[in-house]
Amino acid sequence: MQFTFNDTTIPGVKLITLNAIEDERGWFLKTFHAPTFAVHGLETDFPESFVSLSKRNVIRGMHFQTQPHDHAKLVRCLSGRALDVVLDLRRQSATYGQYATFTLDAAHPQAVYIPHGMAHGFLTLSDEAALEYHTSTVHHSASDSGIHWDSFGFDWRLGATAPTTSARDKSFGGFADFVSPFTAAN
Repeated sequence: MQFTFNDTTIPGVKLITLNAIEDERGWFLKTFHAPTFAVHGLETDFPESFVSLSKRNVIRGMHFQTQPHDHAKLVRCLSGRALDVVLDLRRQSATYGQYATFTLDAAHPQAVYIPHGMAHGFLTLSDEAALEYHTSTVHHSASDSGIHWDSFGFDWRLGATAPTTSARDKSFGGFADFVSPFTAAN
């Protein structure tokens, strides 16, 4: 079996273990297979992909796109380690406002499937980390939005260390003031 799909505390969010085939040459890893993902009820059309390289203690997030350009994401770590965070923004969801976290480590290949109606972000845990994102819609700047990374009750475990964030991420409003355009049915 090349993939192991695990449910998480947030319905629709899946932690996917990518099972490598190893031999004396090294390893071979299948990272996506549309028919298998479809059997598990996941989106399979990812028209755009991105890779980010971040230094230690960088927080990117919490990002999403609004409708009609909202998207599902498939995220994995290509190098290094990152603490990946998904926040449920779907009104009427039993897990609205709740988050799930995953340590993504290139040495232990996994991916996180993030359905529509979620905010996503991560903290780099290693000196550098490269994350790859596949999205089910293309980037649409007018729909690109976010929630301030420290406004929804998650302890990023930074201690006295201030994270590095972008001016854009610093400008996002807090979760308490956010009026979600997403419903559980989206």
